[in-house]
Amino acid sequence: MARLSDIIEEFIKELLEESDSSELEIGRNELANQFKCAPSQINYVLTTRFSAESGYYVESRRGGGGYIRIRKVQYDENKNLANLIRDKIGNSITYNGAYSIIEGLKERNIITERESNIMKAAVNDRSLMVSADRKNNIRAEILKSMIKIILL
Repeated sequence: MARLSDIIEEFIKELLEESDSSELEIGRNELANQFKCAPSQINYVLTTRFSAESGYYVESRRGGGGYIRIRKVQYDENKNLANLIRDKIGNSITYNGAYSIIEGLKERNIITERESNIMKAAVNDRSLMVSADRKNNIRAEILKSMIKIILL
């Protein structure tokens, strides 16, 4: 049985796909009511599944007339991949951060499922047999190198 977070994520992605633009505006409370959950559950899904690393920009306004606006980032591949390397990866990245970036690249068909799996294996903690304080630095360098190859 699918988790509620997965169901909410799929619902939002379907709404985005059906939208005429790459933007969707929805009410947080209405969405929470539809799924019979707390608005904090909607926040959790937005924070974990619709991050910048995953290729989304989420804007939210709280209060009575509150809304959530979700934009799927349109990639001009080379420019945005270069920005991704500089701004999102930097000198250090956690496995979860790397995983989100890789999933975002796969969702936008920049990489294949197979390439995604190879990249995830390369940045996995089990693959990085170094001290814990260096893992995130080495992971960032490996991920940046793989993305640079995509740019070629």
